[in-house]
Amino acid sequence: MAKIQLKRSAPAQKKAAKQAPAKKVAVKKAAAGNGPSKLTLRAYNVGFGDCFLLTFEYPKLKRRILIDYGSTAAPRNADDDYMMAIAKDIEAQCTDADGVARLDAVVATHRHRDHISGFSTDGDNTGGVIARMNPGLVIQPWTEDPDAQPNAEEATATTFTGGKPDPKAFIASLHNMNRMAGAIAEASRDEHLGLSMRMASQMGFLGDNNLPNKSAVVNLIEMGKKGRAAYVNAGSKSGLEPVLPGVTVHVLGPPNLKQTQSIKKEKDRDANEFWQFAAFWQFQAAAGESVDSKVPLFPDAEAHEAHAIPANVRWFVGRAQKIRGEQLMELVRSLDTAMNNTSVILLFQVGGKSFLFPGDAQIENWQFALSQEPIKEMLKVVDVYKVGHHGSLNATPKSLWALFEHKHETPAPERLTTVVSTKPGKHGSVQSHTEVPRSTLVAELQKESEYFSTQDLLKSQICREYVFEF
Repeated sequence: MAKIQLKRSAPAQKKAAKQAPAKKVAVKKAAAGNGPSKLTLRAYNVGFGDCFLLTFEYPKLKRRILIDYGSTAAPRNADDDYMMAIAKDIEAQCTDADGVARLDAVVATHRHRDHISGFSTDGDNTGGVIARMNPGLVIQPWTEDPDAQPNAEEATATTFTGGKPDPKAFIASLHNMNRMAGAIAEASRDEHLGLSMRMASQMGFLGDNNLPNKSAVVNLIEMGKKGRAAYVNAGSKSGLEPVLPGVTVHVLGPPNLKQTQSIKKEKDRDANEFWQFAAFWQFQAAAGESVDSKVPLFPDAEAHEAHAIPANVRWFVGRAQKIRGEQLMELVRSLDTAMNNTSVILLFQVGGKSFLFPGDAQIENWQFALSQEPIKEMLKVVDVYKVGHHGSLNATPKSLWALFEHKHETPAPERLTTVVSTKPGKHGSVQSHTEVPRSTLVAELQKESEYFSTQDLLKSQICREYVFEF
């Protein structure tokens, strides 16, 4: 039987005893085997970001997997130390009877700050709390392999496939995207761009979210070196096989460059195909560095004081500045999409149930998985779906949603459970039908699944807890 309850922060524990008992939802039990007898899923309220802790309980031990830990916008009315409170709760949940906190694996789906900022050792050092639990395995997308330098033409082989290295020039474009993000974040504060306050805020938010969080990245690398590191792509082993006996873990994404060639042929007219951006971002990064640089473009040229702009061309200059602002906004949106499409997609199968965690994967990432019949068959029976990219429309493709056979309009024991970690007002706009979470998607999720959003939690509720018994 699956129990669903809200976990409250420490100061609220005594008050919680007087509240109504936790809601319970029946779940069909699977036959006994060598797998875990129970899985507890904790969805933490990090505001705009993701943080999920999976605890697999076996007869004599527990195995804990942390999927992402980041935030770029605090929950409503949150205390300043909300991320540290979450780190300490994760540590408490990972502490065994001997008083030692053990975290078996960390999954950092991709490098966006709203997924990895909590791994930082700067500031309040939440990343230090995670590191002292000595994760035995760190899983990241193949694009994060530290042994593949930015100018590499090939990647090192992943830890578990042992095959021929895959082409990896795309890593260079990821670095260039990050450099451009810094220039765009800085430009968002330019009052001459003619952007509305809302658009300037969103442009700055997107730019900052795509900046490399060096401390978090380094901490993830160091934890991987201390234990094991797996840089995965679609179809590779996850590295969780020895960690989770009786659990099958499928890596559905991201595809590597070799795997995307077939998709590229089928989608050669798709302007959003993220693998086509490498050369583009190289030039944009160079342009961004030129804009930010304090060194004159032509240092030996004679300088003259600029004259006032003639009245008859001021309108044109203003319009040109506004166009530049709108173009920068489009660039940072494209950058954001490209980075999301490096996101790891994991499908856990245990006790006759399936749990899907796609990070922020969007349609271009999904296409490789959705082009294969065996994977489509597995996706049909998903029981728990972590909603992609905080509820954005293109992170839950209609072709994916159509596959889910456990969605129903009426409550039932086998009804699909959907969980989203989000905060409104940070991405897109209602006027352009791009707001996150997207209202039409949320309406569909509410109608056909047992839907939950972290934004509905009260300040005293640190997470929602799901317990699945097998």
